[in-house]
Amino acid sequence: MPTALITGASAGLGAEFARQLARRRADLILVARSADALEALAAELRSAHGVAVEVLTADLAEEAGAELVAARLRDGADPIDLLVNNAGFGLPLQFADNDIDDEVRHLRVHVEASMRLMHAALQTMRGRGGRIINVASVAGFISRSTYSACKSWLIGFSRWANVEYARDGVSVTALCPGFTHTSFHERMGLAVGDEGVPTLMWLNAADVVRAGLRDAALGRAVSVPSLRYKALVALTKVLPSSLTAGVARRGRV
Repeated sequence: MPTALITGASAGLGAEFARQLARRRADLILVARSADALEALAAELRSAHGVAVEVLTADLAEEAGAELVAARLRDGADPIDLLVNNAGFGLPLQFADNDIDDEVRHLRVHVEASMRLMHAALQTMRGRGGRIINVASVAGFISRSTYSACKSWLIGFSRWANVEYARDGVSVTALCPGFTHTSFHERMGLAVGDEGVPTLMWLNAADVVRAGLRDAALGRAVSVPSLRYKALVALTKVLPSSLTAGVARRGRV
């Protein structure tokens, strides 16, 4: 059985990754800060699919939490076949008005933790093979505060790593969804209608995860679910950044 480790697995895209992978008979390691939510999901998946599910409670913004997960990824006696770097959270776009400690935690979770966990996973994947999916965002292609900057870094690093470690049998894919129906916005105190985003632009979590798993299996460096978001990403290459930044002030991707 392949084994997948998923961060941010207690809800949203992380939980959807867990459910789809369990249906494919993968054993799972679920990581998040909420022990109760993880245990509930683990029990559900064990009962429904008969897979082994391990729970790791960790705060990836803290060095000790990131190291706990990294140590599990480095365990060559029980190696991981798929790493899904999904943990993350959003902040208001007004950087100068945000608490700087919140911004630092944001950077640590989205960038530093993802880098640390990738580094750890590569220690056992190189030569044996494996896949890494970094959950980024369409926001990484436009200018919109620190969230965009973090996701842009993740996309660029994934592109490089996918080429660099292909020779070792490892693929690295940046999954870049747009607005997706999950609890992400609720955790920021927003209802879906508060975003001011047309219904057409919302994606379903199940479709996003299916696209990410498919493109990772194909060895693609970047996965953008849905034709409408592929078109949007293409437009960002030709439109001035001042225009895309103005549009991006509406909502959070």
